[in-house]
Amino acid sequence: MTSTANDSRFHPSAGRLPSVGIVSTFPPTACGLATFAAALAQGLETVGVSDIGVVRCDSEGTSTSDHRVVGSITNGDHESIAEAAAVLNTFDCVVLQHEYGIFGGHDGDDVLRLLDRIDVPVITTLHTIPLQPSSHQRKVLEGVTARSDRSVTMTMAARERLLSHYSVHPHGVTTIPHGATLPPPVAPPSPRNPTVLTWGLLGPGKGIEWVIDALAAVSDVVPPIRYVIAGRTHPKVAARDGEAYRESLMERARRHGVADRVIFDETYRSVPELLELVCSSHAVVLPYDSSDQITSGVLVDAVAAGVPVISTMFPHSVELLRSGAGVLVPHKDPTAIADALRMVITRPNVAAAMRSVAAELAPLHSWPSVAKRYTELALDLTQSSPVSIGRSA
Repeated sequence: MTSTANDSRFHPSAGRLPSVGIVSTFPPTACGLATFAAALAQGLETVGVSDIGVVRCDSEGTSTSDHRVVGSITNGDHESIAEAAAVLNTFDCVVLQHEYGIFGGHDGDDVLRLLDRIDVPVITTLHTIPLQPSSHQRKVLEGVTARSDRSVTMTMAARERLLSHYSVHPHGVTTIPHGATLPPPVAPPSPRNPTVLTWGLLGPGKGIEWVIDALAAVSDVVPPIRYVIAGRTHPKVAARDGEAYRESLMERARRHGVADRVIFDETYRSVPELLELVCSSHAVVLPYDSSDQITSGVLVDAVAAGVPVISTMFPHSVELLRSGAGVLVPHKDPTAIADALRMVITRPNVAAAMRSVAAELAPLHSWPSVAKRYTELALDLTQSSPVSIGRSA
């Protein structure tokens, strides 16, 4: 198998590339896994995989006209699991996205029923690896890795956590970074209207309140800094609490006297439209409360767009930003966030240095680059002996 530096498509020495069945949530479902799976499918097509089928994990009963969707799994419906496995066994390799919440059963343990019925090689991408799992969560995750021919972590921190806290063979684990859509080259935004951005589904734990507090502490910066919060309330949060979190943030901004500089934007955007919004920002702020997050698609997208990042210190941000593409701040610390905002907005040389580092990191995270890694792995598994390292005999 060879490829040229200027061509993302594969040129295998003989035969076709393996066909790939993907198991995941998938658009129109609005969640990070669905976005990931759709982008990965597109990336696989870009590098030359011509036969791709998606089995949707669909708890909402939504429909889609996407020709790549070849089946669905309904939570709690064991017949749909059997039907999905039969479809997946028609592909050369299966790429499964694992997150506890997308499969039926206790802690999503229906995924084990599915894996037990799949006869072709399985590559499983692990989106969540709890630091302190319940005994059953541990059993499920170890069961998933034991039934997979390869388990993919998206950061070295995730790999280290998996190997140190779970019973998993290291040779069955591969690290492939989270992908991102790279925007076309654009000039840095004008300093006349400094804007910082947080985007994604909204809900408690996002830490947005700390940025609003920080914004009040940098009121002396001229021109004044605007803070755009882009995204709808998470559907599960909205079902449980309505818009209480968003309303509490609005009230907080009013109380601090910065309501005119905090913009809530619920507009649904396509990927190109979102990239335009990101690239028009002077910085992306990830103020997440959790210190346990091992993978963040928003973080990767921001770095791939070449935008300076201000982030709390969770494992993925520490790993990705340590080379200088952003600045790390403690959790729930408005003073530290304010200092970071002031530095990025008022010191152009600092922001330029961050953009330069991000530009070097971006190609490693392009979806074609990431898809190529998955395809290499699929080729390796489908061309090797039937019994592989990851899967239990």
